[in-house]
Amino acid sequence: MPAKDFKSAYKTIMDDHYPPRMEISFVDDSGRQTLFYEKISWLIDNVEKGLRYGENPGQEAALYKLVNGNLLLGDVQCIQPGNYLASDVELLQSGKHPGKTNITDTDNALNILRYLTETPCAVIVKHNNPCGVAKGSTLAQAYDRANMADRLAAFGGAIALNREVDIETAGLIVENYAEVVVGPEFAEGVLDIFASKKNLRVMRIANITRLHEFDGQRVVDFKSLIDGGLITQWSFVPQTRKKEDFIPAQATYKGNEYKINRLPTDKEYDDLLFGWMVEAGVTSNSVLYIKDGITVGIGTGEQDRVGVAEIARDKAYRKLADRICWGKYKIPYNNLKDMTLKAEIDNEVAEKKGGLIGSSMVSDAFFPFRDGVDVGINEGVTAVVQPGGSARDFECIEACNEANVAMVFTGQRSFKH
Repeated sequence: MPAKDFKSAYKTIMDDHYPPRMEISFVDDSGRQTLFYEKISWLIDNVEKGLRYGENPGQEAALYKLVNGNLLLGDVQCIQPGNYLASDVELLQSGKHPGKTNITDTDNALNILRYLTETPCAVIVKHNNPCGVAKGSTLAQAYDRANMADRLAAFGGAIALNREVDIETAGLIVENYAEVVVGPEFAEGVLDIFASKKNLRVMRIANITRLHEFDGQRVVDFKSLIDGGLITQWSFVPQTRKKEDFIPAQATYKGNEYKINRLPTDKEYDDLLFGWMVEAGVTSNSVLYIKDGITVGIGTGEQDRVGVAEIARDKAYRKLADRICWGKYKIPYNNLKDMTLKAEIDNEVAEKKGGLIGSSMVSDAFFPFRDGVDVGINEGVTAVVQPGGSARDFECIEACNEANVAMVFTGQRSFKH
């Protein structure tokens, strides 16, 4: 029997049977509120094409943009029509036009970037989670830092940039394989560089220059159930978006008051705030380690908090080993065969504790026990941010005070499922 061509599934473009327009109405005693949507397609080789396919080949999918209507639920108003980001990208280059995951990865990258507009910043997303996020004095520096934060996971990722993409940044990007590059504009000559990667989707979203206006904006988030039912909720907005919003860690237990001894330094506050903004785009349960405006270790989607703190720690160790190996020998650490050289790298990583010494620890929910905080403290973190609210917050405060580690609360959980 001849072997099947399994690769052909990824080349198959689904027929699009979705209607060109969609309406979603909310009806109560005061009347009807309706949101109006139009389906998106791109003209490619003189053919109108919608989404390539859904999450997997064989899943028919469509992309819609909000064109009219308004929605007010309680005191919260939905984002107004016409404020387009990932729902209406301008496709400048595509060997294979976008599928569902390309759009949703881009959207989650922008979900993070909207809170990080003051400096050049790069977000690389894979499977709807950031694998590297970094700030820099230039866009090229920000991208290089984000890429090197997890060079292996960044392979085939979606790269979102909040400044015009220049020649230097483009040159760094084409050294690797990426699925998507999105930016507000592309300097002269950049598209010629990207043309060497025939399947790279290059997307322009002019509204990235206005991302700060999307800070705090909400949409209705729909979750479909397997029986056809829906759960609707307002999209998440982090309340802690500046240094002054953090709350010094404190707790009461059996009549005793517990307070944190040390507040973060300005540098620690910068990393804690940066990490909390990144956290808004990370699947829970999650723990992040941040240092100098760069994600050092990202743990995502675990069921227990101490476990995800350990996973983020272990990833930091592995990623530092790879960075050192790549920097010295241009070989991935996993491919290094010389055991002597590998031992040297392992020793360096151990001495630096995976680059975690002096880092900040970020948790999307409270630590139910101090063992989660202790994972970071044992690796040399100097500051922690978490929502607070555990019955054992006092234990976490004690753990930080014992190690002279700062800790602040946000008062708000940041789950994302």
